[in-house]
Amino acid sequence: MKTIKFVSQDKQQHAFAAAVRKNVHNYFTESGLSTKGNFRLVLNTIIMLVLYVGPFVLLFTMKMNPWMAVIMSVIMGIGLAGIGMGTMHDAVHHAYSSKEWINKVFGGTLYLIGSNVFNWEIQHNILHHTYTNIDGYDQDIESKGPIRLSEHAPLKKIHKYQYIHAFFFYGLMTISKLVKDFTQLIVYNREGITRRYNFNPTLEYIKMVVLKLIYLFVIIGFPIMFTSFTWWQVVLGFLLMHWTAGFILSVIFQMAHVVEGTEEPLPNADGIIPNDWAVHQLLTTSDFARNNQFLNWYVGGLNFQIEHHLFPNISHVHYPKIAPIVERTAKEFGYDYNLKPTFRKAFISHVRRLKLLGQPAV
Repeated sequence: MKTIKFVSQDKQQHAFAAAVRKNVHNYFTESGLSTKGNFRLVLNTIIMLVLYVGPFVLLFTMKMNPWMAVIMSVIMGIGLAGIGMGTMHDAVHHAYSSKEWINKVFGGTLYLIGSNVFNWEIQHNILHHTYTNIDGYDQDIESKGPIRLSEHAPLKKIHKYQYIHAFFFYGLMTISKLVKDFTQLIVYNREGITRRYNFNPTLEYIKMVVLKLIYLFVIIGFPIMFTSFTWWQVVLGFLLMHWTAGFILSVIFQMAHVVEGTEEPLPNADGIIPNDWAVHQLLTTSDFARNNQFLNWYVGGLNFQIEHHLFPNISHVHYPKIAPIVERTAKEFGYDYNLKPTFRKAFISHVRRLKLLGQPAV
C-alpha cells in the first residue's frame, strides 16, 4: 500500500493545528484533569458488561420461553454494542487508563464479539484514523457488497436503493468480522504490516483461530449443551444478538463520516493530500447530537467524531467539554465545523448521502 502524505503550504492550516492542540491541552492543564477515563467510564463498562453477560447467565439459571430468549438476545446485542463503542474503543486507543495493562485488559473485550484486537488496531487506529475517508485506504468506507460508501467506488445497479436496504446489511457487521478477520490478517501478513509492528504472523494467526473457537464454543456450544433450547434456536439467538450489535455500531459509525458535508478526498499522483492532517479531519468527520445526554453516554462519544479524530488518545468522557473549544478554534480560523444538532437530523443526512452515492454523478 502506497503511503499518503499530508502536505499543506497554507500557514493558516498549520496555525489551526497548533492552536487547537494548545487550547485543548490548556483545558486539561487548567482544570487539573487527566485525559484518561474516570468513574463515569468505569460505571459505563460495568453496566454494558451486565447487559451483555447478564442475559447469557439467565439462559442457564432460569426457565424461559423462546420469546423471552429473543428479548435476552437483543439485550445482549445492545450491551455488546455498548462495550464496543465505549469500553473497547477507548482502551484500544490507550485512552481508558494511564496504565497500559488496564488498556490491554479492557481492549480485550473485543474478543467478546469474536473479533481480533490486532486487526482492529491496524484497520481502525492506523488506517481509518490516518487516512480518514480516503478511498482505497480507509476500509471503513470501502464498498461492502450492495453498499457503496465512497463516491470514488464503482457504481452498480444494486446501489440505487441502498438508502433502504443498507440498514439490513449494517446488522451483518460483527457477524462478517468473524470470517473477515482471517482474510484481513492474511493481507496484513503478506504486506509485512504484522512484522512491522513486531508481531509474529504465524503466532497471530494461531491465536486468532484459537480465540475464535473458544468464543464460538462458549457463546453457542454452552447453550446447546446446558439449556433446553435446540441447536437452531441457539444459532438464531446468536445471529440476532450480532445483528442487533452490528446494526447499532454501523449506524453510529456511518453517521460520523458518511453524511452531508463530509468530504472524500483523493491524493494526487504523488500520493499527497494538500491539507494539514488536522484540517483533513475537520473536512472528513462530523459531530451529531452533542446535547443528547443518553447518546453521549451510550455510544462512547462516537457522536463527537471530530474531537475523537483530533484527539484519539483522550477518553470520550471529556469530549462534551472539549468540543466547544475545538468548534470555537475552527471558526476562529475560518473552517467549517460539521455538526448535525440532533440524532434525527444526522440519520436523515446519512440516508440522503446514501441515496446520492447510489446515483450517477451529475
